[in-house]
Amino acid sequence: MAKKKVQNDALATNNKARYNYAIGETFEAGIELTGTEIKSVRASQITIAEGFIQVRHGQAWLDNVNIAIFEQGNQFNHEPLRSRRLLLHKKEIAKLAAESAQAGKTIVPLKVYLKHGFAKVLIGVGTGKHTYDKRETIKKRDQERDLRRALKR
Repeated sequence: MAKKKVQNDALATNNKARYNYAIGETFEAGIELTGTEIKSVRASQITIAEGFIQVRHGQAWLDNVNIAIFEQGNQFNHEPLRSRRLLLHKKEIAKLAAESAQAGKTIVPLKVYLKHGFAKVLIGVGTGKHTYDKRETIKKRDQERDLRRALKR
């Protein structure tokens, strides 16, 4: 019997996250979604660029993430910018709460993807970069690109 292929292609990525933050530890979390939300996510109609994670009352919440309204939905359609609960273990939530309590630490979503039919979000704990750090990141990326071009020839 043939094995099923697991699809881990990103439905949405936060390209600015690794540019603006030095990402340390990452976690994989499930997202609690309604019926029309998961249909929109599967259609890649999700934007996580402005999103962030907060820990409130012992639960992790994904805020400021836009999931577009499902066009075939009816009056029971979802609100696009509502807070969504993240599904994590208690120890992981406690670790995230401790990290975010430190000065300069932020928890940001890095990418959203499907895993075995469930929507997952990869979140990272990051420290904000200074302007000179961002310039170094650009310089390293350009050097690596030039090196790859030289090796191709």
